[in-house]
Amino acid sequence: MSILSGKKILLGVTAGIAAYKTANLVRLFIKSGAEVKVIMTPAAKDFITPLTLSTLSKNQVHSSFTNEEDENAVWNNHVELGLWADLFVIAPATANTLAKMSSGVCDNLLMATYLSAKCPVYFAPAMDLDMYKHKSTKNSFAKLSEYGNIMIPATSGELASGLVGEGRMAEPEDIVEFIEKDILNKLPLKGKHVLITAGPTYEAIDPVRFIGNHSSGKMGFEIAKAAANAGAEVELITGPSKEMVSHSLINVTRVVSGDEMYNEAHKHFNSTDIAILSAAVADYKPKFVANQKIKKKDSSLTIELEKTKDILRSLGEIKSSQFLVGFALETNDELENAKGKLQSKNLDLIVLNSLNDKGAGFGVSTNKVTFITKAGEVLENGLKSKTEVAEDLIALITTKIHA
Repeated sequence: MSILSGKKILLGVTAGIAAYKTANLVRLFIKSGAEVKVIMTPAAKDFITPLTLSTLSKNQVHSSFTNEEDENAVWNNHVELGLWADLFVIAPATANTLAKMSSGVCDNLLMATYLSAKCPVYFAPAMDLDMYKHKSTKNSFAKLSEYGNIMIPATSGELASGLVGEGRMAEPEDIVEFIEKDILNKLPLKGKHVLITAGPTYEAIDPVRFIGNHSSGKMGFEIAKAAANAGAEVELITGPSKEMVSHSLINVTRVVSGDEMYNEAHKHFNSTDIAILSAAVADYKPKFVANQKIKKKDSSLTIELEKTKDILRSLGEIKSSQFLVGFALETNDELENAKGKLQSKNLDLIVLNSLNDKGAGFGVSTNKVTFITKAGEVLENGLKSKTEVAEDLIALITTKIHA
């Protein structure tokens, strides 16, 4: 999954010959999983048609404050467009538009939206060699950088004038790659390695039967996605689960038993910065596993159980600089039991959820949790989707490790 997946991208197209490349740029944004809306300057329509960009973006293209062809047209609200966007990309950005951006001249819808935008703004210059090198253009670059705008540098190549040199707009593939890398480098967990366990474990009785629980693994998978979206490289170790995830920063290892999960967790722990153990590991397993299916008998069946390895405790005993997070699913004396687990297993944070809370626990898409920190903070949360709980957890961890 691209880092742009789910992003709302506003593409500003100005009147340069490189505008023809924006058709492919829109296509690449869409392919990355982004939603795209396009604003064109009126003169940009001489270089590429609004119909082309509307068809590719699956959204109406805006170029004026009202639709001049519709007598009942409503106002195109530049403020709403600016607030809608997660990213504003102006490509091609001509010398004329760059000068307006740097000086605040507001004479079209694109400029009004730019001056209203609260999101990061990227611009990809496109102009002839001498224009690109002109001192006034360089001043525009410098001012826009001071304003916090991000320049996607032009490349050298054959220009529309026939000259060869700097000023050619970056290719659409390079623009997408530049933005992805820039976003990734600014994410709060960039460079961090996160270990996450998820789902149940199945402890074999015989080749057919097992001891397990109702955990779906959804909470752990959502935490993995939230960590990856924050820039971390994630090692997700999951027991049997139907949950799936596709993200370039998540590596999934599937296991069955508690012993297998224990081995995988210890394999990766030394290279981990943050470990979040959300798996519902079976507490007991059969002491002896039958080689063949146990036949049904008239008499009762007794299975001798022994404790499974305590993965969380074992990691707490060997941790050095890692930030270790555990989960506690309780049915009584919830807060006290969770605090005891926090201390006894040498955790930095524990996530408490209770089966007594409606909408929390196994097999549902929501959860109601309480975060308890090593410093004694108790942070209660209302009922939320597991996606929101995961995002809250990663945000809290990020705050703690950067404190």
